[in-house]
Amino acid sequence: QVQLVESGGGLVQAGGSLRLSCAASGSIFSINAMGWYRHSPGKQRELVAAITSGGSTNYADSVKGRFTISRDNAKNTVYLQMNSLKPEDTAVYSCNAVFIDGYVFGQGTQVTVSS
Repeated sequence: QVQLVESGGGLVQAGGSLRLSCAASGSIFSINAMGWYRHSPGKQRELVAAITSGGSTNYADSVKGRFTISRDNAKNTVYLQMNSLKPEDTAVYSCNAVFIDGYVFGQGTQVTVSS
């Protein structure tokens, strides 16, 4: 099994930056890809960014050019650098790991962007 622990959320003014971290532990060798999802009241959960084991990345159109996903294999950690934050980025951000036969989410971290 894989356990994911997120950190780095908080309150920031519009235009500011935050960096989220997701530390993976357990059977990390079985992870094919990792990503960040977000969920806010009244909206469906959406994939924000993802990175494969080979390093390929993809982003939601709403965050392209503002968010960057990266990984540090030595630390088994995935990061989401969020710049030029907007109030509509306010949500609970959850880390996700995908395996051949399933997936797991972390507990989530709140990001609040004030106008």
